[in-house]
Amino acid sequence: MLDRKIVPLTKKIDKIDFICPKEVQLNSHVKLLWMSDVPNQTSRIDLFFDAGLRQDRNIIVSLCSSLLLSGTKEKKSTDIHHEIDALGAYFDIGLSHEGVLISIFALKSNIFESFKLIYSAIQEAVFPEKEINEVVNEKREKFKINLSRVGFLAQREFQKKIFFDTPYKELTELEDFDNFSRENIIEFHEKHFKKGLSRIAVTGSLLEHEIKEIKELCTPNCITAKLIYYKDFCNKAGIYHVDKSNSVQSAVRIGKTMFNKTHEDFIDFSISNTVFGDFFGSRLMKNIREDKGYTYGIGSALAETGGSGYFIIGSEVGIQHKEATLQEIQKEMKIIAEKAIPEEELSLVKNYLLGQILKLADGPYAMMDLYLSVEAYGLKMDFYNSYINRIHSIKSEDINKMAKKHMNWDSMTIVTSG
Repeated sequence: MLDRKIVPLTKKIDKIDFICPKEVQLNSHVKLLWMSDVPNQTSRIDLFFDAGLRQDRNIIVSLCSSLLLSGTKEKKSTDIHHEIDALGAYFDIGLSHEGVLISIFALKSNIFESFKLIYSAIQEAVFPEKEINEVVNEKREKFKINLSRVGFLAQREFQKKIFFDTPYKELTELEDFDNFSRENIIEFHEKHFKKGLSRIAVTGSLLEHEIKEIKELCTPNCITAKLIYYKDFCNKAGIYHVDKSNSVQSAVRIGKTMFNKTHEDFIDFSISNTVFGDFFGSRLMKNIREDKGYTYGIGSALAETGGSGYFIIGSEVGIQHKEATLQEIQKEMKIIAEKAIPEEELSLVKNYLLGQILKLADGPYAMMDLYLSVEAYGLKMDFYNSYINRIHSIKSEDINKMAKKHMNWDSMTIVTSG
């Protein structure tokens, strides 16, 4: 009988035995990754297309990705969606600067039929005018609403300054919704979806012949050259304000150009940033939420792009607390760069990070996501065990060093709106 008075033994994580998917080569630049050992009836297929915002005007890219299942010569949009529902499947479409990710979810008994249905609809899309007009009207109204939100305005200005003087700084404007043609969308689709498939990830116990058929269906639509991402970013440092009259809150965005997993400082800075602002017990949360009561939430993150990355701090505070919030953030940057991290705090952060890695490695879907996250940068799964080893060995002075090197206030882009 279990004695609940006895505290369970705890053990430090030294390494995780990660599982890697099988690799099926579609051509010299595109792989199909297959994680077949799924102990239940669920499945997922991820399709990656080199069709991100960096490839064309934002309005064209956004409309094309939203209209991929808008109809073919044989089927209307409603027919396609009814067939998807009948299979018990659903899908999700994600758009970023780097590409489009289409995820298809279904029971393994229906995933292959669901894939064929959705993939055919994507490749054979004809973009009817009626569907285009409906999506444009919906997006236009959402855009108008967003323009009244300080967080949206601050993020737009932050993007312009963090990606200064590069194609990534482009923003959608209201007039763009009237400044495009159906032919623009069709042309983008021909180039970036019919010839833009860059990776496939299958998670589920599919049959061998189904994987073979997926390969045969997709190979003609694959990219034929290596993906190239923009990496020469340099943020425009300084303080910028976007006025929004009658606002009761101010949005704050602070950050700078940084790096992704391929950089030698990535792991150390990631750990340092956790102390600073990347979990609920972080210094930013303790100071600005708990002690000062300026906000419901504040956080910082190291975001990655295909060729680079950036550091960002974000929050919304009462307008009367805007300047004080900026001062406190600057103060916390100075403290983490100059003062030793108490052992108790560092131990808490280390345990939190180890727990997060365990959580992120729980099950085949999580393993696939971890693999995709490193494979995109040409890295292997041992990256995560290197991360675990560094969590154990990192010291206070290492965190001070990272903060001194990368958290210099004068190098930051500081944007407020309100």
